[in-house]
Amino acid sequence: MADRIISMRTSLRDALEASGSKLTWNHVTDQIGMFTFTGMTGDMVDRLAAQHSIYMTRNGRISMAGVNSKNVERLADAIHAVTSK
Repeated sequence: MADRIISMRTSLRDALEASGSKLTWNHVTDQIGMFTFTGMTGDMVDRLAAQHSIYMTRNGRISMAGVNSKNVERLADAIHAVTSK
């Protein structure tokens, strides 16, 4: 399980960087455990939920257990969409 979460952290960071994001995402892979603080604001999290039906705590904490190879690209694209405005 730990290896899968590490792999998903790397995949998410790679996908965010490939999306053209100008933000630094190294904190995604620097953290450990089942949760990741994305650095997103409450307003960004609200837009992510309203516009993309992706949910996390309002302080930007996401459960990495819910990220998988089938949804990581969609997640990264949605995060990029709300953080680039």
